[in-house]
Amino acid sequence: MCGIVGVLGNHEAAPILVEALKLLEYRGYDSAGIATVNKGQLNRRRAVGKLVNLSDLLVHEPLAGKAGIGHTRWATHGAANLSNTHPHRAGSVAVVHNGIIENYRDLRAELASNGIGHETDTDTETVALLTKHFMDNGASAEDAVKETLSRLDGAYALCFLFDGEEDLLIAARKGSPLAVGHGDGEMFVGSDAIALSPVTNRITYLEEGDCAVITRTSLKITDINGELANREIKTVQVGDTRVDKGGHKHFMAKEIAEQPMVISDLLQAYLSEDGHSIDLPEGGIDFNKIDRLTMVACGTAFYACLTAKYWFEQLAGIPVEVDIASEFRYREPPVAGRTTAVFVSQSGETADTLAALRYCEGRADSILSVVNVPESSIARESDLALPIYAGAEIGVASTKAFTCQLTVLLLLALKAAETKGRLSAEELTDKLSLLRGVPGAINQVLEADQTFRAATRLLAESDNALFLGRGLMFPLAYEGALKLKEISYIHAEAYASGELKHGPIALIDKKMPVVVMAPKDQLFDKTVSNMQEVMARGGKVLLITDREGAAEAGDGVCQSLIMPEIDPILTPILYALPAQLLAYHTAVAKGTDVDQPRNLAKSVTVE
Repeated sequence: MCGIVGVLGNHEAAPILVEALKLLEYRGYDSAGIATVNKGQLNRRRAVGKLVNLSDLLVHEPLAGKAGIGHTRWATHGAANLSNTHPHRAGSVAVVHNGIIENYRDLRAELASNGIGHETDTDTETVALLTKHFMDNGASAEDAVKETLSRLDGAYALCFLFDGEEDLLIAARKGSPLAVGHGDGEMFVGSDAIALSPVTNRITYLEEGDCAVITRTSLKITDINGELANREIKTVQVGDTRVDKGGHKHFMAKEIAEQPMVISDLLQAYLSEDGHSIDLPEGGIDFNKIDRLTMVACGTAFYACLTAKYWFEQLAGIPVEVDIASEFRYREPPVAGRTTAVFVSQSGETADTLAALRYCEGRADSILSVVNVPESSIARESDLALPIYAGAEIGVASTKAFTCQLTVLLLLALKAAETKGRLSAEELTDKLSLLRGVPGAINQVLEADQTFRAATRLLAESDNALFLGRGLMFPLAYEGALKLKEISYIHAEAYASGELKHGPIALIDKKMPVVVMAPKDQLFDKTVSNMQEVMARGGKVLLITDREGAAEAGDGVCQSLIMPEIDPILTPILYALPAQLLAYHTAVAKGTDVDQPRNLAKSVTVE
């Protein structure tokens, strides 16, 4: 989950490295460091904590050189201290790494038997030590790296820099994303195109098992079999990767505010010009050949899949199984015939989701992905990739990506319902017309932002919270609890409302806030009954509903947040907003780091 960058430039590398690391800090912010080669000499600077600490260090201890590598860390092996901060160095070799080397203990023991000790707690140091060992025994830098790679088990994106080599970087990937950027007499390496956007928009994405030997004027790539490989240079729209807060205090606030725009753009991309039909890319998918869907994702994307299960089963009559990616392949689930496997990931690089996708290769009839990065590993390895058009999302807590995932999955369910004859052309037109009204409804919610801010006092003063919902609001309750947990550090749990009496009601007391997500729908009366059970025990209910629901809820509700009325099928997209706003304003009230919450990173590229 770390971010790595490399530069072979015509100008001083340190400022370029730091600027690239700023764009990668969403991948980890436990520590950061850079290394350069200047006049043949390899040096490095490292600092614990956020990137600003490294920037401050470089003011007092500048680092010259036009070739360099950099790293921002999310700690896996070893504490976030200076010793464990990348780049790691062993003699003439410096390396930065994203991933996990699973057999590092065995390699460390082998090195120790040769009299080579270690100084850090990291798995990455072993890579540097092993490479130096092979070079000390006469191997060239390229051969030493390739011999090292052959010994590694696990996942990695690696970039190597060498003492005495001012025109050489070696990069490799297995399981973790990595890209090479092409400049004018310059070359760059980055974990993603965002990191390279200030210096180039011409990108080569390394494939699984690739090793790249890079100079300022050449790029030689060998594949997993050691054969020379040609990889396409793609032009990336720099505007798609440019990131700033746009006048907002936090990226999360900006990204919440962008939702009407990005959903409008998404609908424009997927709907026909007359607005009467859904146009999927690459010819779409034939739902008449599908009997079942298996949906796999992690975190917020998993809750998008849980929501989509309701849509596919109710609208299209297609049975859906939803799995957490980190558990899916270890169950070794049988995949029945005429099954399409669907994988949802904002980054398209989520390690567990990618591993689950590879499990389904050759088992599922087809593989479909819903991603925000069309050139990501998950997208490239799918039979059909559906982009969500959310744009760069920097805040760790997913907001606009979640609502865009929901919108794409709803469009897919509507397409399936039409294909299977469960929705007439006229009914589809009506549904799409209602869907085009969602951005306007979201704007209404955003205009009531002060109401949500005022409601957070109850949450900000609590150590725990419960979220309840039924039907389509059940997954949204999970999403609301997750948002609150990850950015405000308040312990929050979510339950299907009907499950309350089967144990969780024991938690209810006068200090327990209970957020109930309940639009006035066919399940509303049952949810009100569950609310009464909470209020009878002194629980403080914060009800998120529409005007009719608020009127029928009766006395005893601590506070009601009024939502616009909307077709029940669309409520998950709209009701994602209060989940986001409550968490955001609670975190601001508590003074936590909204965009970079402790212990988390945006792109989870390790298991």
